[in-house]
Amino acid sequence: MTTPSPGTPARRHTVVDSPYGPLTLVAADGVLCGIYMTQQRHRPPEESFGEPDPRPFTETIRQLDAYYAGELRVFDLPLRLDGTPFQRDVWALLQEIPYGETRSYGELAEQLGKPGASRAVGLANGKNPVSIIVPCHRVVGASGSLTGYGGGLERKQRLLAFESGTAVDTPALF
Repeated sequence: MTTPSPGTPARRHTVVDSPYGPLTLVAADGVLCGIYMTQQRHRPPEESFGEPDPRPFTETIRQLDAYYAGELRVFDLPLRLDGTPFQRDVWALLQEIPYGETRSYGELAEQLGKPGASRAVGLANGKNPVSIIVPCHRVVGASGSLTGYGGGLERKQRLLAFESGTAVDTPALF
């Protein structure tokens, strides 16, 4: 067992099944700080996830299950989102996008008061550490096209179809 350095949060993780493939949930000092898909771009190294321990994730798993069942549209969980101030501002805006709706990178840049920063918004969006709960899948290109998603465009398409009510019942592909 690895002991964290003084001042370093104790990390724990567990892996859960989802309709979008296995998800690795990570907590720092008991607070959710990561949800990572398999083969996700910007996925931290496994050794950074800490010891396996499902105990910190009971409420996260309950809310994710309710979301997949179509019974939950807004998550209510404490989060620890470590990133730059700009990234945290983008991630805060992501949490304001209503279930079943999308916003463009440009719209988010405008909301931040930085109309020329749509690429920077895209980069911050791609580094979102808490997939699904911080809904980076709800961000699309200016034309409404599905552009980039750290978990893969197929997952993004399936998440958006699920939230819009147009999902076809297909077996998990991941």
